[in-house]
Amino acid sequence: MASLTKLKIRHTRIRKRVSGTAERPRLAIHFSGKHIYAQIIDDEAGRTLAAASTTEKTIREGDSKARPNAETSVAIGKLIAERGKGANISTVVFDRGGFLYHGKVKALADAAREAGLVF
Repeated sequence: MASLTKLKIRHTRIRKRVSGTAERPRLAIHFSGKHIYAQIIDDEAGRTLAAASTTEKTIREGDSKARPNAETSVAIGKLIAERGKGANISTVVFDRGGFLYHGKVKALADAAREAGLVF
């Protein structure tokens, strides 16, 4: 395990316990150096039901400098919740992807909760 990073180790540990179903899909998030990604996934069927990221034209038009910070995380959280509601999804299981629940991750989760997702 020496070659694995702490992020990968935490992510593997989380994924052992967290999986999405049709009734309660998984809200998976990822932060790269430049972008924020969020997906609502049904693991049983292997399908992505809704997705949002900073690579989309709609996000970039609103903020030409959409960086992976807490402010942009709030926008992505609201957007994924709206798209989830559009797909008739109200409850999800939160998968923080190995990232610590602090800062950007907490901002995205709180924004998604405020916009109507339950987890």
